[in-house]
Amino acid sequence: MEIPHQRLIYFQLTVETGSLRRAAARLDIAASAVSRQISLLEAAVGATLLERRRDGVRPTPEGELLLDYCLQRTSLDRRFSDALDAYQRLETGQITLCVGEGFVGDLIDHPLREFTEAHRGIRLEIDTGSTRQIIESVVNDEAHIGLMYHEQVHPHLRFWHSTRQPLVLMMAPDHPLAAEEGPLTVEVIAEHPLALWHPGHGVRQLVDQAFQEANRRPIVVIHTGSLEVLKHSARSALCLTLLPRFAAARELQEGSLVARDVVGVHFAQANAHMVTRVGRRMPRAALQLLRHLQHWMRAFRHTPYDRS
Repeated sequence: MEIPHQRLIYFQLTVETGSLRRAAARLDIAASAVSRQISLLEAAVGATLLERRRDGVRPTPEGELLLDYCLQRTSLDRRFSDALDAYQRLETGQITLCVGEGFVGDLIDHPLREFTEAHRGIRLEIDTGSTRQIIESVVNDEAHIGLMYHEQVHPHLRFWHSTRQPLVLMMAPDHPLAAEEGPLTVEVIAEHPLALWHPGHGVRQLVDQAFQEANRRPIVVIHTGSLEVLKHSARSALCLTLLPRFAAARELQEGSLVARDVVGVHFAQANAHMVTRVGRRMPRAALQLLRHLQHWMRAFRHTPYDRS
């Protein structure tokens, strides 16, 4: 049943004022016009809605049901209006991110804390995944924003921001290579045990390509899908590992790890990317977060990489 909203307003106001005449005065129309709209309403619902008395009108049992409906509808309208207003002021809503594990520390340590303090009604959902999983999550609208590493071309991804983030060799401060000056070669690295991502991981692909071109085979003693395993292995001097600097920013700052540049185009031209799906209409809060992360995350502070 479709009931014109105006008739419900006339009915509700008549019940609240207790009189057709007083309702008409509030609406600044003739009492006959109010009576006519209520008659049409009664015809639509197939029931008498108002009981006429000497001192005015009062709702019948069917009228009480309709009045309750009117009150609920008014409350829903008000809640929707308030929620929409809050959403447009960036006070409410949810933003979902899917990110590479190497971005987590950079993301959480400062940028998100500042954003959530400024927008306390915004709820964030953060998942981690491989480059392939991040792409699928963004393309399938499971995530608003993706943060991923290494160059990937996809027809359904919009690259909002990309920065050059070379892979560097991470090691404990007392490792013999820590004292070396200048970039290290693949030939030198091939003489030391490594902890690397599992085969197929974006970073691992870069490393494998570099070793293949140098006609060297890496000594991989640890394969893992965990960033923490890679960093712990390097800190303990058990192995060397290869990561972008932002993935171990805290450890580099504390001095528990040191980084050395590596010779090779595969290491030097790796990139960090901030992506969304092409054509997706982004919530205002998500757009605000994109700008905030671009400004504050270490992974995106370097000179943007020109994709043209």
